[in-house]
Formats: sequence, C-alpha cells, structure tokens
Amino acid sequence: MEIEEYTKFKADEILQLYTQVGWTAYTEDMPALERGYINSLLILAAYENGELLGIVRLVGDGTTIVLVQDILVYPARQRQGIGTALLKAVLERYKNVRQIQLVTDNTPKTVAFYKSLGFLDFAEFGCCGFMRG
Repeated sequence: MEIEEYTKFKADEILQLYTQVGWTAYTEDMPALERGYINSLLILAAYENGELLGIVRLVGDGTTIVLVQDILVYPARQRQGIGTALLKAVLERYKNVRQIQLVTDNTPKTVAFYKSLGFLDFAEFGCCGFMRG
C-alpha cells in the first residue's frame, strides 16, 4: 500500500468511494465536492496497485489547527489498517500542530478507532462541540 498526496480530483473515483461508504449526501452535488477538495488543506490517498483504497481530507490552517473533514475506506477494505495508516500519516505530518480535530458518528466502532489513535472526546478537554447543518 502506498500513501500519496491526492492532487487531482477524479470525479468517478471519488463518486465510487463515497457511494460505497454511503456518503451520498456529498455526491448529490459533485461540483461542490470538487470545490471542497480543491480548497482543502491536504488530501492523502491510499492506493494498492493503482486502486484507490481510501482517502483522508483535511481543512484548516495547518499551523494551529487541522480538522479531519473526511476519512473514507472502502467497506470491503476496512479493518485492514488503511484508515490507521492514513491518520498516522496525518499525525506525523502535523505533529507540531496544537489541535487536530474531527467530528464522527457516535458509534462504538468509530469511537474505538479514533481513541486507539490517541484522539480524546472534547469533554475530556473541558470542551463541547457545536454544529449547524
């Protein structure tokens, strides 16, 4: 598996990944998703033999804060270390950034995954989060 910067938006590749993961709200407006990709801080992709396995997309200033906006791995390839490798690459690249944040589904599976990588619930920092959707 190779992890590399994802610098050219490939609509068919992204559409297939987001659809397989079930994130179809994003794919209803592919031009908006493409603009989001273009304006991202960094996008890393995991490939194996030229096949996309997963992706992590970051937003923020890259100096004081980084937000993990999206992390997706094909369902058939989950629990094989791909998401872990993507996030470890992010954590290494931004190891001097004070805050690396993410918002995720509140399920035992996702909570355990992020905690295994050292992420803590906002409440453990005396904080809470707000969202408007």
